[in-house]
Amino acid sequence: MGDGELHSGFVTLVGRPNVGKSTLLNAMLGRKVSIVSDKPQTTRTQVRGVLHRPGAQIVFVDTPGIHRPRGPLGEHLNATAAETIGDVDVVCLVVDATGAIGPGDRFVAQRCPPDTVVVVNKIDLATADEVLVQLARAAEQLTMEACFPVSATTGEGVAALVEHLVDRLPQGPPYYPEDMVTDVPEAFWVAELVREQLLAVLRDEVPHSVATRVTEWEWPRVRCEILVERDSQKGIVIGRKGAVLKAVGTAVRAEFDERMFLELHVTVDKDWQRRPKALERLGY
Repeated sequence: MGDGELHSGFVTLVGRPNVGKSTLLNAMLGRKVSIVSDKPQTTRTQVRGVLHRPGAQIVFVDTPGIHRPRGPLGEHLNATAAETIGDVDVVCLVVDATGAIGPGDRFVAQRCPPDTVVVVNKIDLATADEVLVQLARAAEQLTMEACFPVSATTGEGVAALVEHLVDRLPQGPPYYPEDMVTDVPEAFWVAELVREQLLAVLRDEVPHSVATRVTEWEWPRVRCEILVERDSQKGIVIGRKGAVLKAVGTAVRAEFDERMFLELHVTVDKDWQRRPKALERLGY
């Protein structure tokens, strides 16, 4: 770089569900802008994070994991992810270092351009030999411009990846002011933090049936609605004597702002993720 001009552009992270895209985004930015969970399809919308460097600005777009859809929500998540691929300067395809590159990875890779950057994530969970094998597999099976082994959890390899992405950016104007790290509205972020905490405690099919949205914001009073699909799930989400909701509220306030008075209300909206109008109302 070093030409006195600003380089700026958009970078998207794509990959199968659960390969660590949101954790990687947070690691590159040095702060949390996307919720994280070990449940697939945690990310349901495009979340933008902005990295400011001397002479450069990267706008990251974290997308839902691309997967073979089982219903309208799955189809919408795929469309959201695929949509970003054609509109950005650099595509990063994230794969997991701990498992073989499978049909799911190739399904995503087929939708990526030839100059895609492949990121082999979770190297902290693999041996050095396993990482080398995965890098060789990636080179053999995926079309790419470069490949980086990283650990989004420990930060290993992240700086080198960011430097490479900066070098790939075209000259251009800044898209966001310097003090802005994400374009996610506060109300959306609170709803996402509530969903993240629910994902951490709920098991089986319930996480996929949960949606959250802030319905009232009169600071410091914030009301967040939690939608489930069946009556049987309502009791699970509330918990015995309200224990689950109480724990969720405490954790969200600790992360967002202790002054917030957070009201959590659980509503049954039968089969919401199979109804396009419900998806639209929830902003998906």
